[in-house]
Amino acid sequence: MTSPTDDLQTVRDYLRYACTRFADPSLYFGHGTDNVWDEAVQLVMRSLQLPLENNTVFLDARLTREERSLVLARIERRVSDRVPLAYLLGEAWFMGMPFRVDERVLVPRSPLGELLENELQPWLGDRPVQRILDLCTGSGCIGIGAAHVFQDATVELSDISGEAIAVANDNIRMHELSDRVSAIQSDLFASLEGRYDVILSNPPYVDAEDMADMPDEYRHEPALGLAAGKDGLEIAHRILADAADYLTDDGLLIVEVGNSQAALEEAYPELPFTWLAFSQGGEGVFLLFAQDLKNWRSGQ
Repeated sequence: MTSPTDDLQTVRDYLRYACTRFADPSLYFGHGTDNVWDEAVQLVMRSLQLPLENNTVFLDARLTREERSLVLARIERRVSDRVPLAYLLGEAWFMGMPFRVDERVLVPRSPLGELLENELQPWLGDRPVQRILDLCTGSGCIGIGAAHVFQDATVELSDISGEAIAVANDNIRMHELSDRVSAIQSDLFASLEGRYDVILSNPPYVDAEDMADMPDEYRHEPALGLAAGKDGLEIAHRILADAADYLTDDGLLIVEVGNSQAALEEAYPELPFTWLAFSQGGEGVFLLFAQDLKNWRSGQ
């Protein structure tokens, strides 16, 4: 008895087949791609360890039996089990760099990458950057990205999850940054010491309503990295309460709160949030200067 996939032989065949399967309207694209074609290209080419660009020479190459089995199994899991592509591949890309990921951490997708690529300008100005904190680091992608941009700085990656810290340490080693990037298990600032020139954070910020309405793909991600109470601000409240004690006098606090932006503005009308704009998409990221936080605390 033949299978509908028996005639699939070449890379081109599998790209076409993946597109057909990914046209299923129940699928949600939000973990690195936003359309059927890009999802198919990523899954097929990276499963075969082939480049994502300048790859036309491979399109008519025939797959081995093992390669066919691997690609078909991943396509099936993507459609039937709604597993995010990054978890199927065991990798995600952030700021043009690969990171190892699995279901212990969120899939990297923060607009903070664009901000880092612009060297935190114009907000940083000529301030020196010697020490950076990536708070709620997950895979470590934001902090490791910061280390690539600010090559004279030491960077600490912090997360409450020991499993996330294990993944972050894998990525530190993969990027050969162990000499100046370290990972620390900590409940926010509890196990941290000293002051930082820049604190970056993509903490949990999904409110209860959005958690209930999330597509199935997000159910594979750790809820610890997403859920932040009824208004999505449980972690943001704690960061704002303590960040001034961990910033240098002219330090920067940059935090992503996504759809919880309106709730945060309502909760802190006296704080002069700067809400950042991104050309590559993304919203709900605020910036505060250390002095803003000190003035706010002294006025409470």
